[in-house]
Amino acid sequence: MDIEAAQRGKTMHDYTGIANFLFEMGNLKRIKRTGWWIAGVKDPETIAEHSHRVALLGSIIASMEGADPARTCYLGTVHDIPETRIGDIPHVGRAYLSAKPAEDITADQVSGCPDEPALAIKGAVEEFEANETLEARCAKDADKLECLVQAIEYKHTGLQTTEPWVQNSLKALKTESAKRIAEAVVDGDPLAWQHTRAND
Repeated sequence: MDIEAAQRGKTMHDYTGIANFLFEMGNLKRIKRTGWWIAGVKDPETIAEHSHRVALLGSIIASMEGADPARTCYLGTVHDIPETRIGDIPHVGRAYLSAKPAEDITADQVSGCPDEPALAIKGAVEEFEANETLEARCAKDADKLECLVQAIEYKHTGLQTTEPWVQNSLKALKTESAKRIAEAVVDGDPLAWQHTRAND
């Protein structure tokens, strides 16, 4: 095999690794957020649905806190990818189960990918877990704040067991921007956005 053929083979292997990673990430669209089952939600949102709003919230909080919105959005996008392999362990379950660190799981998940995307994804998960940068703190707050938003939405559908999720989320918030958004969410109406058209 000549050098050019070997390079082609390596490239195809790298792209196969990316394809496999993408197929695995598709499971995030199917895995439900299990904590809400405990609260009595029959059909809770998926991890992917949660992560989508975490990414948006993270970029908003970051823009208000002087952090990089794009980086924070990225951290929010990838923060739960290890859950394709361990599932969404509810808070009560963590007292009985132990899992490998998210960083180790992510390293396995991207092991077949080219170095550049593998390092980018691993680095983002490591940054989120270390919680040392302002972007990570904003993303962590976005994760908690999204849970709060979801709890308020469920509460407005008549679910009366969401208060512990509301209180735990409020206590976990660190940035002033997240705390202020949380106040507005708690006092808000999930359907109020329908009445905000400029021409109404």
